[in-house]
Amino acid sequence: MANRQYLPQDFKITTWDLLLPYYQSLLDCQIDTIDSYKQFLHHVSELESMVSEDLAWRYIKMTCDTTDENLEKSYVDFVTNIQPNIAPFEDKINHKINNSPFLDALKSDEAYKIYFRAISNSIDLFREENIPLQAELQTLAQKYGSITGAMSVVIDGETLTLQQASNKLKLTDREKRKQAYEIINERRLQSKDELDNLFDQLIQLRHQVALNCGFDNFRDYMHKAMGRFDYSVEDCFKFHEAIEKVVVPLCRKLEEERKRLLGYDALKPYDLAVDPLNREPLKPFEGGKELLEKTIKCFQKVEPAFADNLKIMAEKGYLDLDSRIGKAPGGYNYPLAESGIPFIFMNAAGSLRDVETMVHEGGHAMHSFLSEPLELNAFKNAPMEVAEVASMSMELISMEGWDQFFADKKELKRAMIEQLEGVIATLPWIATIDAFQHWLYLNPKHSVEERKAAWINILKRFDTGVTDMSGYEHFMAYSWQKQLHLYEVPFYYIEYGFAQLGAIAIWRNVLNDKTNGLNGYKDMLKLGYTKTIPELYKAGKVKFDFSQEYVGELFGFVWQQLEELRQNN
Repeated sequence: MANRQYLPQDFKITTWDLLLPYYQSLLDCQIDTIDSYKQFLHHVSELESMVSEDLAWRYIKMTCDTTDENLEKSYVDFVTNIQPNIAPFEDKINHKINNSPFLDALKSDEAYKIYFRAISNSIDLFREENIPLQAELQTLAQKYGSITGAMSVVIDGETLTLQQASNKLKLTDREKRKQAYEIINERRLQSKDELDNLFDQLIQLRHQVALNCGFDNFRDYMHKAMGRFDYSVEDCFKFHEAIEKVVVPLCRKLEEERKRLLGYDALKPYDLAVDPLNREPLKPFEGGKELLEKTIKCFQKVEPAFADNLKIMAEKGYLDLDSRIGKAPGGYNYPLAESGIPFIFMNAAGSLRDVETMVHEGGHAMHSFLSEPLELNAFKNAPMEVAEVASMSMELISMEGWDQFFADKKELKRAMIEQLEGVIATLPWIATIDAFQHWLYLNPKHSVEERKAAWINILKRFDTGVTDMSGYEHFMAYSWQKQLHLYEVPFYYIEYGFAQLGAIAIWRNVLNDKTNGLNGYKDMLKLGYTKTIPELYKAGKVKFDFSQEYVGELFGFVWQQLEELRQNN
C-alpha cells in the first residue's frame, strides 16, 4: 500500500458522506504557487487511486462469485450511491486544474500535456444529466456476468461451465464434438431473449448519453470519450478493409488446409478446434496452481523480472485462475492503483487457450508493474491501443518459455502453430465485432430482427466461406451475445486489432535481437500514457500503422513463421 500524504492511512470508503470532505477540501484549497499546484495534482491523484482501488475490489469480488448477493450489492452500492456523487466533484476539480494560471508552466512536460488534454476532454463531455444514466448503465452491464456466469451444461453426466465444456470441442471423436457444440450453443440460446432485452436497454441508455452531450450517436460520442485522438472513425473502416483483403484470405487457406487434413466433405463449426491431424488435445497443465507455477518458469526464461512480479502477485493472493460455476466468464487483469500490484482473473480449464489467456493477462500485469513508478495515477493509465500491445506481445514473446508447458518438442511446436493460427483467425473476428458496433449505434432504434440480420451480414463479410454452417444458422444469429465487450465495455475491441500489429512487430524485433527487442517492449510500457500513441509505439521500436501495406507486411511475416514451424511437424 502506498504511503498516503493526503488521506488518512487507514481510511476506507463505506459511505459517500465519509468521502465527501476530501473532495470538498480539494475544491477549497488555495493554489498560489507552481509547487502548491503540483501538490494539488498529487493529492487529486492519491484520491483517484484510492477510489479506483475500492471499486476494483468490489468488482473483483463480485466476478469471482456472482452467486453472492452481498458482493453484488456492494458493487451496485458504489455505482449507484457513491460514484454518481463523485462525478460532479470530479468535474469541478477538472475545471480547477484546467483554469489554473500554472497549467501552462507544466505543459512543456509531455506527460502533463497528455494529462491536461484528457482533463479538457472530460470537461467537454461532462453533463449532469448523464450521471444517473451512467450509474444505471454500470448496474445493467454487470447483469451480463450474472446471466452468463450461471450458465452450465451436463455432458456425459458431468456438470461443466461453458469454458470447461469448450474443451470437448478438441476431442478427436467427431460425434462427441458435435454433441458438445450443440449442447453449449443450445444453452446459450436459452438466455438469448434475456440477453437481447438487456442489450436493448443498454443501447437506448447509451444513445441518450450521447444525445445529452450533443452527439448524433453513441459511436461518435465514444470515439471522443475513449480519447481516440490519434486516429479517426474512417481509419477504423480502412482497417476493416485491410483485414478483409489481407487476413481473411489467410484464414481461408487455413480452413481449406484443415478440411483437407481432416478428410471431411464439409468442415463444420465443431471441427475448428480439434487438431487437424486428429491428435488428442494438448494438456499443458492441471489446475490453476500448476498453471501459475509453469507460467512463472516460462516468464523466468523470457525475463527474470517478469517472473518475480508474478511471484509477488501469488504471495499477495492476487490471482483467481480456475473456472467454476458461479464465476463470471472471461479473463482480465485489474490494475490496483493504490497498491501498485494488479489482480489476474480468468477461467482456466486446462487448455492451450488458457495458457494464452494467462500470458496475455500476465502481459497486462507486467505493464502495471513497469508503469508503477510514474508520478501521477493518470500517467499510468495507458490507452488501450498500447495496453493491449503489452498483453498480445507477451502471447508471442513468451513462446520462448512454452517448453515449461510442453516438454515434448513436437507438442511445443504444435502449440506454437496453434498460437500463430489463432493470431491470424482473431483479426477477422475483431473486425466483425467492431463493424457490428458501428452499425448498432448508428441505428439505435433497430429491432431485434434487424439486429440479427445486420449481424449475419457483417459475419458473412469477414467469413471465409469454407466452414459449413447449415443447420446451425440459429446459433450463428446469436453468436454476438458471447462477446462480453458488447455488454460491458462498448467500443473497446478495435484496440485488439491495432495492438496485434504492434505485438507482431515487437515479436519480430525480439526474434531478431532479443535484448534490443525486449528493451523496446519495456521502454514502451514504462511510459504509461505520458506520450501520444504513435510516440509510445515508436518507443517500442514499432510503427502505429494499420494500412493495408503494413498489415500485409506483418502477416506475411507471421505466415512465414508458421510455414517454418510446420516443416517436419
